[in-house]
Amino acid sequence: MQDIIRRLEEMREQARMGGGERRIETQHEKGKLTARERIAALLDEDSFEEYDMFVEHDCNEFGMAEQKIPGDGVVTGHGTIEGRQVFVFSQDFTVFGGSLSAAHARKIVKIMEQAMKVGAPVIGINDSGGARIQEGVASLAGYADVFQLNVLASGVVPQISLIMGPCAGGAVYSPAMTDFIFMVKDTSYMFVTGPDVVKTVTHEEVTHEELGGAVTHTTKSSVADEAFENDVEALLQVRRFMSFLPASNREKPPVSPTEDPVDRAEPSLDTLVPTDPVKPYDIKELIEKVVDEGDFFELQPDFARNIVTGFGRMDAKTVGIVANQPMVLAGCLDIDSSRKAARFVRFCDCFNIPIVTFVDVPGFLPGTDQEYGGIIKQGSKLLYAFAEATVPKVTVITRKAYGGAYDVMSSKHLRGDVNYAWPSAEIAVMGPKGAVEIIFRQDLGDEKKIEERAEEYRERFANPFVAGSLGFIDDVIMPHNTRLRVCRALKMLENKKLENPWKKHGNIPL
Repeated sequence: MQDIIRRLEEMREQARMGGGERRIETQHEKGKLTARERIAALLDEDSFEEYDMFVEHDCNEFGMAEQKIPGDGVVTGHGTIEGRQVFVFSQDFTVFGGSLSAAHARKIVKIMEQAMKVGAPVIGINDSGGARIQEGVASLAGYADVFQLNVLASGVVPQISLIMGPCAGGAVYSPAMTDFIFMVKDTSYMFVTGPDVVKTVTHEEVTHEELGGAVTHTTKSSVADEAFENDVEALLQVRRFMSFLPASNREKPPVSPTEDPVDRAEPSLDTLVPTDPVKPYDIKELIEKVVDEGDFFELQPDFARNIVTGFGRMDAKTVGIVANQPMVLAGCLDIDSSRKAARFVRFCDCFNIPIVTFVDVPGFLPGTDQEYGGIIKQGSKLLYAFAEATVPKVTVITRKAYGGAYDVMSSKHLRGDVNYAWPSAEIAVMGPKGAVEIIFRQDLGDEKKIEERAEEYRERFANPFVAGSLGFIDDVIMPHNTRLRVCRALKMLENKKLENPWKKHGNIPL
């Protein structure tokens, strides 16, 4: 028995050492933690239960039979974050460069299947050179098996990807199908084809960082949701992020007790919207002043900044927040902002997270770039997402709500449950000047008359009362009472039940 115990400890120690001391030092020299160090930083202390520590690959080609390391380049198992169950896999770059083999893939698939059975999130830490070339098509089959589980788990349990090293080729498609992607600046990158292939095919010279680094994917491509300075910050922020999410689609959002009173008034909000209708203001000030303790986790803050998305809490419970940002493009909707917000809304709907929408939108961004880029279909993604959502939906119009963009932003017509407006709200087909130039075309050229007509239109529509008289606005509320009114609305909607007609699935305009 003692021999078996000693052998067990030797094998455990070998697995824990991964590719060995030298490769661990190389990992540290790059500013990166090892696979096990990352899991230790992510999970609660001593909560990790490892699966398949002794799994080895079964490849005999190219001398691989003599190169076997327990664990085969990925650490898998489950543990807790703030006491709540999660499953995790962490690729080990010190073992075969973290490359994926058939055995490596089986380990990942196993924990994903288990997570779906018990209803717990999956967090994948990616740091891999891609498919293990020595295994040929077997490694590609392994990727496809993981992809299939990503699809089956979508909307069942939250899936989070941390890119903490290379992620290239077919490997990128697994994170792409998860719900959120977080990256680390300077040490992580994602691309389908690397700089060398790009240079050969297109003659473009580009670095790894420029092609697929964290800054690129959080500002240009929108592939990633946030970029952090280093491994430790990324892991700590993911711990914070997970506190907002339910464990599965069978649960309601988590409750995080707070001493922030529901009836807390914010007098400063009464002067947030400028008297000048074209002067911008920062919608994030409103968000941070109404959520519990000002705690707001923004997603994709550096992409499509004309719309703000993220998680906060109201009355201790998680809410998803979507808000037009007047500071950028006057808050117009465009291709990027529509796509960004639509995906976020659909995630919230998947996981029973109420949606609070703050509206200040003058319309869709005009221009040939937008039309040629498909704003008609891209904009309809957000429309589709709000219309499809059955979770509680509370909307507050702070200023402009013009044209089709008014409809799209969780209006009463898209089954908005409670729709409020501030006294500063303007709900109309378009702005006063544009409207009168169409209605009173015969007066064009007479600036004085056009201005008089515009003022008349402004008095008629630059307020929320016409929409209120038609029942499209449930109440006109004072800005300083926004937190109280939204919290009360959410409380009333706690047991909302609404089902869409039976279907296999809808056909969202992709």
